[in-house]
Amino acid sequence: MSTILACTNLTKSYGKHDAVRNLEMKLNENTIYGLLGRNGAGKTTLLNMISGSLFPSYGHIEVAGSRLKYGETPMEVCYIREKNLFFGSAKVIEILQLASVFHKNWDWSFAHELLRIFNLNPNKKIRQLSRGMESLVGNIIGLASRARLTIYDEPVLGLDVLMRERFYRILAEDHANHPRTILCSTHLIDEIATVVEQVYILDFGSIQMNDKVDNIRNQSHLLSGDRVAVERFTDGRKVIYQDAYGQNVVAAVYGTLGDTDRQLAHKLGIIIESLPLQKFFSYLIEGRQRIE
Repeated sequence: MSTILACTNLTKSYGKHDAVRNLEMKLNENTIYGLLGRNGAGKTTLLNMISGSLFPSYGHIEVAGSRLKYGETPMEVCYIREKNLFFGSAKVIEILQLASVFHKNWDWSFAHELLRIFNLNPNKKIRQLSRGMESLVGNIIGLASRARLTIYDEPVLGLDVLMRERFYRILAEDHANHPRTILCSTHLIDEIATVVEQVYILDFGSIQMNDKVDNIRNQSHLLSGDRVAVERFTDGRKVIYQDAYGQNVVAAVYGTLGDTDRQLAHKLGIIIESLPLQKFFSYLIEGRQRIE
């Protein structure tokens, strides 16, 4: 499978602070990725560099095999920002017309269909829209652009749960019919878990983990039981989080648990539960500070 995006030793510094540090990332074609990270982790800085809005202090970026140059906006990329830079006096249809100029594979029939699905009046001015409706304008651009690499930064801000589900369903269906690479950065992790195939977890400007969602689901486990029993069971395993409640301990472990492991846990009185992606993310980021 060919690579559409490659970030090599990517660093962005502001004075003595590294917003992104020695970052390595590769995105394959026709795959949906999630970019996860708490506020200040460096997600938006990374996305701005990929889109050409920022230039890295060190390292380089390749899009579709071509190294990104200073001040260059890659033609293969459609970047939908968290805060869209729309002209408030422009109408929705005018914004779509402007966007169509920059994307050679733009699909007007799909854009009009999305306006109907999301109940957006094409003649309304941007300043008349709610925050959620403004997000939908950006999402329509991302979907209709048919760009080889489409990037969404918090695409469902201001949307209610039904509209969020509708967007993710359309995203998945359209990707199946028109495969391309999509990178989605969001805080609503469990919602995108049904859509994305692979995730990058970013913290303090560096990638902490890169794995397929199915692998994370299968290898994330929450253990609870007597402290001595849990410590015995987790010896030699990758513990990403641990907390004590009197004589009992709760521990999150990452790795494969076979039948023999589960029989041992049962014998020790340990309860094993699966971890939602949101919980896994929280434990991975915060758990390191709890484990001494």
